[in-house]
Amino acid sequence: MTRSPLAPAAFPDLPAIDGVTFATAAAGVKYKDRTDVMLALLAPGSTIAGVYTRSATRSANVLDCQAKTGLTSDAGAAIIVNSGNSNAFTGKAGDGSVARICAAIADKTDIPAERVFTSSTGVIGEPLPDDRITAKIDDLIAGQNPDAIEAAAKAIMTTDTFPKGSAATVSVDGKPVTIAGIAKGSGMIAPDMATMLVYVFTDAKIGQADLQALLSGHTDKTFNNITVDSDTSTSDTLIMGATGASGVDVTGHAGFADALHDVMLDLSHQVVRDGEGATKFVTIAVTGAASDEDARKVAMSTANSPLVKTAVAGEDPNWGRIVMAVGKSGAQADRDRLQITFGDILVAENGWVAASYTEEAGSNYMKAQDIVIGVDLGLGTGTSTVWTCDLTHGYITINADYRS
Repeated sequence: MTRSPLAPAAFPDLPAIDGVTFATAAAGVKYKDRTDVMLALLAPGSTIAGVYTRSATRSANVLDCQAKTGLTSDAGAAIIVNSGNSNAFTGKAGDGSVARICAAIADKTDIPAERVFTSSTGVIGEPLPDDRITAKIDDLIAGQNPDAIEAAAKAIMTTDTFPKGSAATVSVDGKPVTIAGIAKGSGMIAPDMATMLVYVFTDAKIGQADLQALLSGHTDKTFNNITVDSDTSTSDTLIMGATGASGVDVTGHAGFADALHDVMLDLSHQVVRDGEGATKFVTIAVTGAASDEDARKVAMSTANSPLVKTAVAGEDPNWGRIVMAVGKSGAQADRDRLQITFGDILVAENGWVAASYTEEAGSNYMKAQDIVIGVDLGLGTGTSTVWTCDLTHGYITINADYRS
């Protein structure tokens, strides 16, 4: 698959996280001659937090992870992910697959089954050939390496055109604390957390409840504010593990919280930049709403509008479609107070096109790869920023024969 034109130049040089190792294998779940399973092992004493899709048809893996998240244990933990099959809408068979995978890992390690977290991504409604995964457990355990996070990022890809990673190091009381994360996601991306598969690791020391609160709060400002196609997946999972290996307690530390936010935001933006068929990265910045909730309604209405997204793909500065998206959003709006901008270009104000606006300026701006659409409702202090991409023929091509 052709690499997205919005992709970063290369996978970042992610630091090893003390207390976490990785391995990958080619199990043949769906894909031939490529790695499609990754196993991460976390040291005893690690805390685990997670945020999951709220889809009513979520997968067996998600339901199992939800039941386990929040349980405290001094044991280690494992995260195992396969690509090619989502194990969603597979009934009791899906539950059995999850149980067998967890049992196989527990049998080969000192990690209890209730500390094994599974994720599956790919086609919906087909039984997961879990025997192909469990047959690789010995190899996955023997191959554990603290420097194999990039390989792990590649193994979890489906329609992604590039592996996604991000990292940060922050000083806490003069001591370094490291964060590193990987993600997959390209289509079926819409907020309702977690919008994709994401795994974040840190050597920080922090309790489960505090880590959960931090992760959930940041999710609402990052992964829950991106959309590629308005479709929420059955398998969306975000899991974070804190090994505590640095010995540095980050509870309540603003610098650590900011660094984690930056890693999560970077990963969420990379998912949008790999949106299926995407050629433009679009920021929708809404201000002046009656409330933050109203601002988000306008932002998501604009970001998910096929008419807005196709106009962006065609580099057409059709601001009338933004007016439409505001009007249909359900948020409070006043035609005569509405202001629209493309970057620094004032497009519309006071219920009409701005006197200073020219179609040439708008057309030239739309040729950029990164575009900012600003909407000020002029009604209050509510704000929201959402990130999306354009909608091209490439999206149709990828999804028209996804199961073939």
